Amino acid sequence: MKKLLLLVGTVCLAACSSEPVLEISGGQVQGVETEIPGIYVFRGIPYAAPPVGELRWKEPQPVVLWEGVLVADTFGPAAPQTDKVSDTSGPGIDYVKEFFAAGDPLRSEDCLYLNVWTPAPGKTGEKLPVALWIHGGAYMQGFGHEIEFDGLEYAKRGVILVTINYRLGLLGYLAHPLLTQESPCNSSGNYGLLDQIAALDWVIANIEQFGGDPRNITVFGQSAGAGSVQAMVTSPLSRDKMQRAIIQSGGGLSGLSTSPFLPQMEQIGQELFAHTDISTLEQMRAMTFEEMHELFTGWMIKNRRFMMLRPNIDRYVLMEEFSKAAMEGGIADIPFMIGGCKDDMSPVMTGQSLYDLSIALEYRGRRPAYIYRFDRELPGDDNGAFHSAELWYVFGTLDRAWRPFTAGDRELSHRMINYWTNFMKNGDPNSEGLPRWDPYTSANPARMHFDL
Repeated sequence: MKKLLLLVGTVCLAACSSEPVLEISGGQVQGVETEIPGIYVFRGIPYAAPPVGELRWKEPQPVVLWEGVLVADTFGPAAPQTDKVSDTSGPGIDYVKEFFAAGDPLRSEDCLYLNVWTPAPGKTGEKLPVALWIHGGAYMQGFGHEIEFDGLEYAKRGVILVTINYRLGLLGYLAHPLLTQESPCNSSGNYGLLDQIAALDWVIANIEQFGGDPRNITVFGQSAGAGSVQAMVTSPLSRDKMQRAIIQSGGGLSGLSTSPFLPQMEQIGQELFAHTDISTLEQMRAMTFEEMHELFTGWMIKNRRFMMLRPNIDRYVLMEEFSKAAMEGGIADIPFMIGGCKDDMSPVMTGQSLYDLSIALEYRGRRPAYIYRFDRELPGDDNGAFHSAELWYVFGTLDRAWRPFTAGDRELSHRMINYWTNFMKNGDPNSEGLPRWDPYTSANPARMHFDL
């Protein structure tokens, strides 16, 4: 197994400096102080065992113990994924230029790492609210330390931010009858979602050491990360473990995509290997990611369709899809914030599906949702308020972008982060000095618009 990548920071036999040393699952860990005195970042903390070798396509296992102090100063590897290629063929958003101009990170199947930004390491009595961020990327790409993500603005406002890497694509969402038969839970294909749930469990078990409150956790994500949040508030394995949720560009009822059933995904898994000499799990686990990706690409070409592998309804991790569960009262009974961008990938991310979700919550006697639309057309090109345009603002990282942002953009980012952190603290985005934001109800169909 690739244990050399397990500890991506420096391991010292004694504390490497006077910085706080925390005792967490796996051993002792030490962060590094950021450019803001008193705020620390812990990069590349393992939250589960490396899912390699015999652990490929299995539920995440407990973290491997280490000796000495892990100095968490290096981000962990991203999950294996295809290279991001800049699109210069015509109009439209170039996501490489937008978020990945610095290049792709180190990638490895040994990818189950998380990062923590906190203003209170070692202060177990602080009870600060915690936000767990799940990155997007169509369940196939992305990582928790992309250039637009950072926790400084959250930590400055008294919120601990945790970002994670999780298994993607074929390693995260491949289902197959052989894998289902092997599973003690009669399930396969939800490994990336199980990673996210394991990260949530890690937060609950360890976040007090960082000054956080394990009973005040907000799970939030964008795009595939938003779909993951919907799955987490639906899954019986996680829906009672968080106190609020923010869904960014994932739609509401009957949103961007529905969850397939396990037999559908098993059939695709069978078809991938149908015309090869690979017939056992041992052979499947011996394949490289590149070999599997080539098989999958060939399958899509043959079937003339694009297939986004994603969480499935396996009657273990997911009993039913988010929309059905929401209408029947089967999702977490917590406050929700939900929205999308004006020029998003689909109207369901910004329109009626969001209103329908809030009305469904209201009908069930639950708290209606806070709904927003990000309207700011980003300066620098003609792509408008495109899918993921709000991320620079939500994380306060405008200075890292190539775009000619203005003072007005920085004020908008400041306002949005205040709303987000207010919501993370108490389930209500409002506070003194901010325009009033009411939840969307049948009597008051309110929606917040974010623009200059």
